[in-house]
Amino acid sequence: MSAISVGQAVVLGVVEGVTEFLPVSSTGHLKITEGLMNIPVDDKSVVGFSAVIQVGAIAAVLVYFFKDIKRIVSAWFRGLTKPEERYHHDYKFAWWVIAATIPIVLVGLAAKPLIEGPLASLWVVAGSLIGGSVVMWCADQMGRHKRGEDDTSFKDAMLVGCSQILALLFPGFSRSGATMSTALILDLDRVAATRLSFFLGIPALTGAGIYELKDALGAGVGAAPLAVGTIVSFVVAYASIAWLLKFVAKHSFNAFVIYRIVIGAGLIGLLASGTISS
Repeated sequence: MSAISVGQAVVLGVVEGVTEFLPVSSTGHLKITEGLMNIPVDDKSVVGFSAVIQVGAIAAVLVYFFKDIKRIVSAWFRGLTKPEERYHHDYKFAWWVIAATIPIVLVGLAAKPLIEGPLASLWVVAGSLIGGSVVMWCADQMGRHKRGEDDTSFKDAMLVGCSQILALLFPGFSRSGATMSTALILDLDRVAATRLSFFLGIPALTGAGIYELKDALGAGVGAAPLAVGTIVSFVVAYASIAWLLKFVAKHSFNAFVIYRIVIGAGLIGLLASGTISS
């Protein structure tokens, strides 16, 4: 019997699609939802399932930003054979994304037992939701929002890329929240910070999904729930991306900060009362 049913996969796909790119922690929300549905959050197959359906959300990014990605990838390939093209920002940006992905890959492989074990606890999720909210609020207040996407540098990409490690080690911190907060501290405007977060998430999340596929299939999750969860995640994530870009163009991140604190505090209450298991 599959560890996750098709019906549960639909619910988890919706949660993943809505929360993957919002700075509220998709991992945290998935673990909370799994806990409420009595799905063991630290089961290897469940952890694998969560990573695999992220590929649906990443596919939504690839489709939504297809023109941008095509431009950047084309510039990279041209630069490989034509030295004069290597001064183009898109060519350099492609290399920056590759370089900025290496730290999270190395930490992910080295810390896999911790990530799938003690750090998968819902207590960690609750603390990370609240702690990440403080970081996000401070970053939004500190940032001068004066730099656009064309002003990004190698240093920006590396610092923002490395910040993904926080979300990897502390589910609930939020990969989007960590990357956007770091970008804001570096004085990028909110739209530039959000777009940079999207682009840096493509290789990291795609790689994680492919890597975890064997565990998800081999340890108890059937192909049908995986397929359904991934498809639902794609559809919902596409709509979520479009909404988020419009929202951050006119609003601060305060709404997300308040939401995260409420969810984190609520989760602590549920855990303390024994309503759900950690």
